[in-house]
Amino acid sequence: MEYAFLAGAIGAEVVATTAMKYSDGFSRPWPSLVTVIGYVVSFVLLARALKSMSIGTAYAIWSGVGTATVAAIGLVLFGEGLGLAKIAGIALIVGGVVVLNLGGAH
Repeated sequence: MEYAFLAGAIGAEVVATTAMKYSDGFSRPWPSLVTVIGYVVSFVLLARALKSMSIGTAYAIWSGVGTATVAAIGLVLFGEGLGLAKIAGIALIVGGVVVLNLGGAH
C-alpha cells in the first residue's frame, strides 16, 4: 500500500509543479490554487508512505520520478530543449533511484 501512496504523492507533485508553471508567478488564481492543493496532497500522501517505507528510498523515488516526469512534461507541453546534459541528468537520477532500491533500502 505504501507504493500506492507514493505513486499518488508523485502524481500530485507533478500536477502541482506543472500548474505552477501555468500560474505565471502565482498571478493566475486557478493554477495557483491547483499548485497549493497539489503540494498539500503530495505531502500528505508522502507522509503516509513514510509510515512503512524508509525515508531515503521514499524521498529518492518521489523526487527522482517527479523530476524525470516534470522534465518530460517540459519537453512536451512547453517546448523545452533536450540536450545531452539533460538526458544525462535524467539518466543519473533514474539510475540513482534504481541503485537505492537494489541496495536493499527498506
